[in-house]
Amino acid sequence: MSFGNEVMVTKVPVKLFLVDDDVLFLKSLEIEFKQNTDFNVETFTTGELCLHRLDQNPDVIILDYHLDGMIKNAMNGIETLDKIKESNPATPVVILSSQDKIEVAVRCMHHDAFDYVVKSETAFLRLQKIVASIFQTRKIQKELKWYMDRM
Repeated sequence: MSFGNEVMVTKVPVKLFLVDDDVLFLKSLEIEFKQNTDFNVETFTTGELCLHRLDQNPDVIILDYHLDGMIKNAMNGIETLDKIKESNPATPVVILSSQDKIEVAVRCMHHDAFDYVVKSETAFLRLQKIVASIFQTRKIQKELKWYMDRM
C-alpha cells in the first residue's frame, strides 16, 4: 500500500515451531515467547507432528534432542532434524537438550543444527538471543548478496 512517496510495510510476525515431548517445558517456552515477543508460535509434542506442518514454512524451529517421552517409537530430534533439512534446508533449527555434553552438541552441529541449547532456567533468554542472531545473520547475508550482485 502506498501513499504518495511513502511505502507502508506490514510486518509479518516470525513463525516459530516449538517441538518437545516434555509438555510442561513446551508450555512454559510457548508462554515465554508469546508474552515476550510478537512471534506466531506453534507447538508439537512429536517430530512427526512438526514434519506434517512444514508446509507452513516456519522461520525457526526449536527442537528437543530426545522425543521419546510420549510415544516410545517416535522419531528422535536428530532424525527429525534430518527430515526437516531434507525438505527445508534453509530453515534454522535450534536443538534443545537436558544433556550438557559436548559430544551431543557436536553431533547436532554435524546434522546442520543452527545452535544447541541446554534446558535450564535461562534457556528462554538464550533462545531469544539465538533467534535474534538468526535474523541478523539473514539480514547481513542479504546485504552481502546485494553488494556482490552489483560487482
